[in-house]
Amino acid sequence: MISISKIKKLLLNPSLLVGRLRWTGLRMNMEYNKRIGDRDGVAIMEEDWDNLIILDGCRYDIFSDRNRIDGELRSKTSLGSASKEFIEQNFVGNEFHDTVYVTCNPFVTRIEDGTFHTVVNLLDEWDSELQTVHPEVVVDTAKQVHAEHPDKRLLIHFMQPHYPFIGQKGRSIDHKGYSKGEDNNLSGKNVWGQLRINSDELSIDEVWEAYRENLDIVLSHVEELLKELTGRSVITADHGNLIGERLRPVPVRGYGHPPRIRVPELVTVPWHVIDAESRREITADPPLTHEKPSDETVTERLRALGYRE
Repeated sequence: MISISKIKKLLLNPSLLVGRLRWTGLRMNMEYNKRIGDRDGVAIMEEDWDNLIILDGCRYDIFSDRNRIDGELRSKTSLGSASKEFIEQNFVGNEFHDTVYVTCNPFVTRIEDGTFHTVVNLLDEWDSELQTVHPEVVVDTAKQVHAEHPDKRLLIHFMQPHYPFIGQKGRSIDHKGYSKGEDNNLSGKNVWGQLRINSDELSIDEVWEAYRENLDIVLSHVEELLKELTGRSVITADHGNLIGERLRPVPVRGYGHPPRIRVPELVTVPWHVIDAESRREITADPPLTHEKPSDETVTERLRALGYRE
């Protein structure tokens, strides 16, 4: 229940009031989608690929406009509108002992031991200044894993274009992580929180520019990686991103990538196929043990990416 002091603060600040109303509308839409249980989408591990490259928070329409990598582009529907949902719906409770998962997404800790042949977790490669993992770290690791496991499918999960934004424009705006405060979800430094309250400190145009820049950066690294990978590769995303589109059934504007929101901007993702003349011979082997990050590390990474207060 909201306190009297918070009500007074909202009434004295129209932007915070707008943000609160949008947040309430968002929660109502999330509850609606939870109740109807609409979960149509592609089960990525059942698809035909040797290398699946996941771009975090990548919209299909922006990918279609910015991508210059040769291949066949189509769209598919993701099983999640946020990374946690995507990972739970595609991986949890299953076994994929023919696959190695290279990732810097903090929600990898949702995956039980023995799910993959092994998991290569890059959370310890975190850049403390930019509050994310650089795409070149993912590329270098994926190349090494490919050489060490030539008979395994590779699942390679980049953090970009998900903010924090690491390009020249992205570094010029104050947006990394959350700042502690009473109205953190509304007025923190999270880019989506700032847009939700129509903050004078940040505009949609600035965020769009930084988002596109982030996508261009990661695509350049993906292109480099593809030169080293053998077999059939696919570029996709775990989910998309909202930047002011109207939701349903409550028509508030949405920002970021909240869970349980089934709208095209969030669940329509690219499925860009790069075929190869030859395919790898894939085999399944007993899972290897892998080191997990501490709970404290995971919490810090999630906070930096806007998932925790």
